[in-house]
Amino acid sequence: MSEQIASRGRQALWLMLVALVALALSALTAVGARAATYVALGDSYAAGPLVPNPVLPLGCLKSSSNYPRLAAPGIGLPLRDATCSGATTVHMTNPQNVDPDGPNPPQLNSVDAGTTVVSLTIGGNDIGFSEVAQSCITLNPFSHPCLDKYSPGGVDQLKARIDATAPKVAAVLQGIKALAPSAQVYVVNYPAIFPESGFGCWPQMPIGFQDVPYLRSTEKRLNSMLATQAAAAGATLVDWYAASIGHDACKGSSTRWVEPLVPGNSAAPIHPNKAGMVGGALALDAAVK
Repeated sequence: MSEQIASRGRQALWLMLVALVALALSALTAVGARAATYVALGDSYAAGPLVPNPVLPLGCLKSSSNYPRLAAPGIGLPLRDATCSGATTVHMTNPQNVDPDGPNPPQLNSVDAGTTVVSLTIGGNDIGFSEVAQSCITLNPFSHPCLDKYSPGGVDQLKARIDATAPKVAAVLQGIKALAPSAQVYVVNYPAIFPESGFGCWPQMPIGFQDVPYLRSTEKRLNSMLATQAAAAGATLVDWYAASIGHDACKGSSTRWVEPLVPGNSAAPIHPNKAGMVGGALALDAAVK
């Protein structure tokens, strides 16, 4: 009789242990579900330098009104905004030195198995965006310093830089998938800086008449590369460029999404303003839905 009682006691204890394990697994599943996040990765076109209001880390020149933060309510997930001005593909896996409160951690540190949505805008700094902008500004609209420097003898150095950046973008997309296999990834391209045709708007954008078509085609080539890499990785392209046509830096302050060299709205030179960020957020939200 005592042996039967002991046996029943062991069975009861076993059932209790099974129930506790089931409850623990259920709790872990619930925690995993709650951990679902939207992670934003990228450079200054995602971060929003000088668009009010700044958020930490200050060295990343990140705005509370950048497109990831404006899109997050529509996406419906908690946001981890890892974007940082000046970032290249290197800074997806390596720290980025920023002042005064750097370094900014590797951006992919924000991605984990609970991440369900990722947006990415990257590649512009890999081809030298700031250097190109500085090199192409001119006081003489009939000069062509851009073509002279970057396409001497018809050899297009910026095309070569874009080609060299393609595998780096591919590696970033592979890294995202490795960390978050179930995530939906959205590659957000760059908005239009110049009008779709013509020779620009010197001196508002002080770029030589012959250099404008070259730079316009270079931005389109960069965006085309991003589209190719997105498709190869099974990611979705968000065409911020198409949405921004008619809102380039040559338009008036109430129309443009990208500011000219001397901004009339709160934004960094040759970067998206608040209206541009709203346009990017709407394009991203539409793609996610």
